[in-house]
Amino acid sequence: MIAIVRFQAAAYVRSLRVLHPLIVVILVVALVLAQRPGGPDAAALAVGTFGDVAAIMFPVWAWAARALLDTQPDEQRALTASAARRRWAPVWAGLFAAYGVNLCLGVLALAAPLLHAVSLGSPGTAVGMGLALNALVAATGTLLGAWTSRAVLPSPGVSLLTLLGGATALVLLGLGPLSAVSVPMIDWLRAAHDGPGTFVEDFPGIALHLVVWTGLVGAAYLATDRFRS
Repeated sequence: MIAIVRFQAAAYVRSLRVLHPLIVVILVVALVLAQRPGGPDAAALAVGTFGDVAAIMFPVWAWAARALLDTQPDEQRALTASAARRRWAPVWAGLFAAYGVNLCLGVLALAAPLLHAVSLGSPGTAVGMGLALNALVAATGTLLGAWTSRAVLPSPGVSLLTLLGGATALVLLGLGPLSAVSVPMIDWLRAAHDGPGTFVEDFPGIALHLVVWTGLVGAAYLATDRFRS
């Protein structure tokens, strides 16, 4: 499986598809995240930035995962599945490769906010939970991107519209009574901007929500027959 992960990640980089989300991240960092919070509440604002990064990067992570999983031609994917010793290896390898790439994009996006938080003296517990939040949201975005990959939606146009519509729908669902089945973006943004204390207090519930959502969506993805061939 490790060999397949490396193969898929390397193919994604060599195809230069990685430049698309990379350019977006660099622009976001340069135009938004590079600005250091100021004022008497600068330390609290720095913690809030971690929630902003997770919200901004969620669709980017989904987009990057979709692109990575679509890098392999169908014939190559079938050959990889036939050569794998275990039938589930290519599926897991694709998810791990996409998640690994997304973590790298997340490290780039979080570099400036982390530096600001440390230099401003933000509470270490809140900073650590901000990093953990982004790692969890990266996994959630990876699963959303996987569900819009070519193996599920062969049409590129339909796939892209589903990706954009799905990300938007998850945000809108979080505003209403169906928030339990959505990604808790509103919850983590509110908690992150209500101060480090509130963020630390609310994080366990938010993290559990993300873990359950990702686990259920991931299990459904793995159980789909079309990914086994």
